[in-house]
Amino acid sequence: MTSEPRRDPLTDGLLTPENSALLVIDYQPTQVQSINSIDRAQLIRNIATTVKLARTFDIPIVLSTVNVATGRNKGTIPALADLLTGVPSLDRTSINAWEDVAFRAAVSATARKKLIIAALWTEACLTFPTLDALREGFEVFPVVDAVGGTSVIAHETAITRVTRAGAQPVSIAQLACELQRDWNRTDTVQAFVDELTEAGIFLKLG
Repeated sequence: MTSEPRRDPLTDGLLTPENSALLVIDYQPTQVQSINSIDRAQLIRNIATTVKLARTFDIPIVLSTVNVATGRNKGTIPALADLLTGVPSLDRTSINAWEDVAFRAAVSATARKKLIIAALWTEACLTFPTLDALREGFEVFPVVDAVGGTSVIAHETAITRVTRAGAQPVSIAQLACELQRDWNRTDTVQAFVDELTEAGIFLKLG
């Protein structure tokens, strides 16, 4: 076995558990029910896998909702909230999370410049903070199979827009492999395999 010594995880050009943070924005009943670019049950499974990966690799998570305090909306869907125990939920009125003071402070507090982002809808709640973060020098990685829009064309147009602005789309499988990187990092191997098997990415044997 000839793997090189691990590169500095803080300066690595790829995503590492030490140089990235996960932003989870607006996975609320109203938003989920209006998604038409991906099967909604699959969407929920995919964002759950994304959060589990972040937990496995001890990546800081910033969680935000919109319009809960105003009474216009409900909080994070239970299937996701149960995985985010202990993560404070930052409620906003701004559609663009980047324009919320508490949200921006929470992102800054992670001290990470690589932002993995999942938000509903793709065309608004993902696009707007992505474009703003890119302008401020962050690297942004939208998880394309854990997000969705009000239509296929709305979702695809949004991904095209942020990609042209400099965002780097990733899939769940790509994200998992980038974080694990080497089978010799045994502390996370079993959870890595279990989470991708549960997601249907790895074939379940036996």
